[in-house]
Amino acid sequence: MEPSLPAQVFQERRARYVAQLGEGVSIVPGGHLVTRVHDIHHVFRQRSDFLYLTGFAHPDATAVLSRQSFALFVQPRDRDAETWNGRRPGIDGALAQFGADAAYPASELRQKLPELIDRAPRVFHRFGDDAELDAALIAACADLRRRERTGAKAPTEFIDPYVALHELRMRKSTEELALMRRAAQISAGAHRAAARRARVGAYEYELEAELALHFRREGGAGPAYPSIVATGENATILHYTENRAPLRAGELVLIDAGVEYGAYASDVTRTYPVGGRFEGAARDVYAAVLRAQHAALAACHPGTSLRGVHQVAVRSLCESLLELGALEGSLDEIVEKEQYKRYYMHSTGHFLGLDVHDVGAALSDGKPRPLDPGVVFTVEPGLYFRPDEPGCPERLRGIGVRIEDDVLLTESGCEVLTAAIPKEIDEVEAWMRD
Repeated sequence: MEPSLPAQVFQERRARYVAQLGEGVSIVPGGHLVTRVHDIHHVFRQRSDFLYLTGFAHPDATAVLSRQSFALFVQPRDRDAETWNGRRPGIDGALAQFGADAAYPASELRQKLPELIDRAPRVFHRFGDDAELDAALIAACADLRRRERTGAKAPTEFIDPYVALHELRMRKSTEELALMRRAAQISAGAHRAAARRARVGAYEYELEAELALHFRREGGAGPAYPSIVATGENATILHYTENRAPLRAGELVLIDAGVEYGAYASDVTRTYPVGGRFEGAARDVYAAVLRAQHAALAACHPGTSLRGVHQVAVRSLCESLLELGALEGSLDEIVEKEQYKRYYMHSTGHFLGLDVHDVGAALSDGKPRPLDPGVVFTVEPGLYFRPDEPGCPERLRGIGVRIEDDVLLTESGCEVLTAAIPKEIDEVEAWMRD
């Protein structure tokens, strides 16, 4: 069974958030069911911002928050609907389980919204995320303006609520970190199961199945994103998810897969040698990426920036590209002119949390933002030698390597949350044999 955070955690989050609203009112929408085909829906996953503030994981809900109150609009209890589609907390559950000061049926939002925003000087709402909610807010403002002679007053300022909210989400609490450490632990076990199956003749989907089985067996919701199991030249496609090809001797297999646990994501990549031994050009490329990752991790400390970590990784990778014969010229010129992007076209990391690519501003006033302890992000250098890349040395063609870890910035440096998954060449080979 997946864990849930105590109600007090969400209460404290709301208190920190509404303290920044002044006399304003914030409207935060939840998610809706999305049709997969005909009358079948995708598995529902709540919008992360709504989940962060409420803990309410059911569809078709909206939160309206101010310093005075917390109102939830939810689907009411319905015996027939619940027989078909599962239990609902309903109005009583919104009050008793989720700490709402007031709760109403979702269908009454349009009716209740005018009184909830009346006389608020500003409303924190992002237009464009939910067309139905946009329309309800516009109608509420129009209604209040029509009644100004009776004392009603419409808000005059509209502010994106996620600027303040995403700042709160950037720094992970003790409770969040416990979930993320457990997610990393589950992902380590899943990678071990998949790596053991990385033998000649196995198929990518067999490794994917090992990952999925371990994720669920250990209490996770499933993959935090579609698992990538890419053997040979498939690994040069960054978001390859077909996972159909057989594993062949002499190839590497790149596995980018992490579990979602308690709504928090892990995101980890390892590249394994099919059959258990790194050899030839594949070994050389792997060693190059590993050196770059070590250099990037050494740059992770308070005050660093995602851009700064990326620059360290890029310089190391460019040194290796010169040694491998993939690029020619001076190191400084290759870095400055970004010639490496033929073989390394993505950034070295992103924030991690409720979302795989989590919220947070990487820039401040247009400059790389120094990061504080409590921020979690990935460090994931790679090299990708596409088989049709002009000028690429023949021995490198079709090789793709990425090594990715989840990193918590600490007061003294960093903690690699996914360190239990080996990446040193001899350790990987031993791990696959055991």
